[in-house]
Amino acid sequence: MTVFFIGAGPGAADLVTLRAARVIAAAPVCLYAGALVPRELLDTAPAGARLVDTADLDLDRITAELVAAHEAGLDVARLHSGDPSIWSAMAEQMRRLDAAGVPYEVVPGVPAFAAAAAALKRELTVPGVGQTVVLTRTSARSTPMPPGEQLAAYAATGATLVLHLAVQRIAELAPELAEHYGDDGPVAVVARASRDDELVLRGTLADIAGQVEAAGVRRTAVVVVGPVLAAAEFPDSHLYSTTRCRGQA
Repeated sequence: MTVFFIGAGPGAADLVTLRAARVIAAAPVCLYAGALVPRELLDTAPAGARLVDTADLDLDRITAELVAAHEAGLDVARLHSGDPSIWSAMAEQMRRLDAAGVPYEVVPGVPAFAAAAAALKRELTVPGVGQTVVLTRTSARSTPMPPGEQLAAYAATGATLVLHLAVQRIAELAPELAEHYGDDGPVAVVARASRDDELVLRGTLADIAGQVEAAGVRRTAVVVVGPVLAAAEFPDSHLYSTTRCRGQA
């Protein structure tokens, strides 16, 4: 059997790959990340499939489910929200499966930051304005950040910042970011990106904390900071430039 780590996307059930949909529809065992995975995806699993919500399971119990399925000769669809390459805790599961001799594959998904950018109708890399996107998070009750990965260091570059697990701390983070982007630095918060109850807040580092508090946003949100959010006058990219040589070499 094989464990398929699947990116279940940011929330909308139709934002999954065809490969992911095919695996889910054939998997007799499905482990999923609680409220973060749309119920519609679980409804596509085979009739009688074992559905296991991992929200209240620790790593040992999750591993036991995966190993038990392997020993029974059953494939597993292991659904993670967004894309499993970032903040999915997939690496530690893989390490356990390697030790147990259980094979696995990874099926990528639509990450939350991409869904947030789509909701904002913004490109995060704008010519002459910003060509670097930093995906990072902050540490509160979660795993501590490694040495050297301070938010201020990333903000000092002026790059577009995409912050996960940070909206609860926006009141204390906004002044810190304003030291580098200015009080009028553009910022957006996208909560529940791609879902029916999606919420988009746009503002500056001076007023975004008040907006977040007023809207009652506490989780499942992405914070985007940087001048690309307000860019209007910028050069066309070289990609489609009329001066670019398009002849074959």
